[in-house]
Amino acid sequence: MGKEMKIAIVGVGNCASSLLQGIEYYRHNGESNPSGLMHYDFGGYLPEDIKVAAAFDIDKRKVGKQLEEAVFALPNCTMTIWKDLPKYGVTVQMGKLLDGVARHMGDYSPETTFVPLKEDNCDVEKVLRESGAEILLNYLPVGSEEATKFYAECCL
Repeated sequence: MGKEMKIAIVGVGNCASSLLQGIEYYRHNGESNPSGLMHYDFGGYLPEDIKVAAAFDIDKRKVGKQLEEAVFALPNCTMTIWKDLPKYGVTVQMGKLLDGVARHMGDYSPETTFVPLKEDNCDVEKVLRESGAEILLNYLPVGSEEATKFYAECCL
């Protein structure tokens, strides 16, 4: 077994859902069937070494929920390959909205778009520092320049 890698996730959408399901799939099946992975052992890290330390989103169906529940909340619609995610002990925190929701998304039904929570964001920098996260994964929508810059600056 490798060493632990603590990650934080910004944007608990389809990519985050696929990542967490994939980690769990390979944690249970990877050594005997690593198909789909270029390297099961990546620089000494194995899938089971990845630990989620924090998560941020702006959707009212995800904020305040446990991560293992939030990754399956609407509008997420990725294929489910591993439903029984572990209890991460991570509550999805309210992120900073900024430009993370494009104006045209307001034209879609709630089942297919973001439903921003009208609440102030948490102290993202403090949450990141206290979580011990070493890597911040940015899964914000394409075009979220201001939001991406905000999260990057929280890591400095």
